[in-house]
Amino acid sequence: MTAPFDIITFDCYGTLIDWERGIRHAFLRAAAEEGMRIAEGRIIAAFAAVEPVVEREGYRLYREVLAETARRAAWSLGWHLTPEQAGFLAASLPSWPPFDDTDAALERLQGAGISLGILSNVDEDLLAATRRHFRAGFEIVVTAEQVRSYKPAPAHFLAARERIGRRRWLHAAQSNFHDIVPANALGIPTAWINRKGEAPLAGGEPSLHVRTLSELADRLAP
Repeated sequence: MTAPFDIITFDCYGTLIDWERGIRHAFLRAAAEEGMRIAEGRIIAAFAAVEPVVEREGYRLYREVLAETARRAAWSLGWHLTPEQAGFLAASLPSWPPFDDTDAALERLQGAGISLGILSNVDEDLLAATRRHFRAGFEIVVTAEQVRSYKPAPAHFLAARERIGRRRWLHAAQSNFHDIVPANALGIPTAWINRKGEAPLAGGEPSLHVRTLSELADRLAP
């Protein structure tokens, strides 16, 4: 059976990497070291509310985005974190774990003859550290540091399109906001890895809707 796509690009954090688990653990550990107790159930919502705001304020290294996001999110949780204390989140990022199905799904797709890529809102050095978790290789890697902007801005997708050319391309991601909506707007086929069963945003109905990376591999590399 011929694979329906020549290349699949993936968002990394939230799609391949369990960023929520990594962020929660980093916040709880750093707070405990400062003698603080914060509500574990509010950490991700606080982070998710702040991060896009920080990214829209103008390009800065993602390490700096994480620090400023950590500081503002901590304040919303009652923890008055100073800028000097806020580097804990970036320091923890290389330890954020892949989802349980990530490696096996990537290897199945690659074994079916599909090339792989990553389009990520991150710095080069942080992604290099994360890639040590993966057994599969990636032909194309586009980072925020390369394109000097953050998704949902189109620069990642335009840079990838230049490198991919006329090959059949699918972009797969968990974030409807950061990935599916902007890719759809550019006419790029999309796969939404909708682990939480969320409803799509306007313009965010994907070409392919699955709950896990394993399901994506089942559909494209049976």
